[in-house]
Amino acid sequence: MKALGARAVGWLSHGLGQALLALVAVLWLVPAFGLLLASLRPESANTANGWWNALAKPSQLTFGNYSELLHNGTLTASFKNTVAITVPSVLLVVAIAALAAYAFAWLEFPGRDWLFLLVVGLLVVPLQVGLIPVAKLYNRLGIFGTVEAVVFYHVAFGLPFAIFLLRNFFAGIPRDLLEAARMDGAGEFTVFRRVVLPLGLPAIASLAIFQFLWVWNDLLVALIFAGPQSQPLTVAIQQQTRTFGDNIDVISSAAFLSMIVPLCVFFAFQRYFVQGVLAGSVK
Repeated sequence: MKALGARAVGWLSHGLGQALLALVAVLWLVPAFGLLLASLRPESANTANGWWNALAKPSQLTFGNYSELLHNGTLTASFKNTVAITVPSVLLVVAIAALAAYAFAWLEFPGRDWLFLLVVGLLVVPLQVGLIPVAKLYNRLGIFGTVEAVVFYHVAFGLPFAIFLLRNFFAGIPRDLLEAARMDGAGEFTVFRRVVLPLGLPAIASLAIFQFLWVWNDLLVALIFAGPQSQPLTVAIQQQTRTFGDNIDVISSAAFLSMIVPLCVFFAFQRYFVQGVLAGSVK
């Protein structure tokens, strides 16, 4: 098996293998490129023929769709709601998970291992399981249909994976560094802030990317818990598709805008991504 893997790696490192990988990458980018061209074409052109016709007639490309999108009150409000949902969901998950992970990795308290096993067990709980009971709870609390309802749900279901990832990373930090800080008079919070957080930055950045992508691209949770005044961009685009033939220009530009933001976030933190995931996957 190892010999077969070595041969596969050697084959991919040659020119033919690299050409095949380049072809796969190009094919993977075709839908995104088509969406970009469709978002730059007028409605009449999109209705008449496919996006690939813009390659022969680039003069038809225009930013008019994006100008109209900025003046579309429903979509601009949905974009603001998406930001209002995503940013707190990411910050709360990262902050709570980092503190909990440090406690599970380096603090001694009764039931620590059993609590961590409970957290690991929650990883297998599907997100769909909590939709109905949590909806009833939100209705009793009077927050159903608000931005806060969507944020709380994402935080609750994002914490198990976040704690698991960061705890495994924090446990790999040399104990001598923490003991040296404690001998210098640092308390636990100071050790966490001055030692653990700087060393755990790759894992934290990876977690932030994961959580951002999950929440930004979410449709199911927002479709259930967000009201008309708090719906994010994914729900607004889904509602626009009901009249797909009449507003394909709006759908394409809004969909590309929804796609380009997480791509920018990913590329901004990609140097931490692989390092953090690999380091947090094993002890």
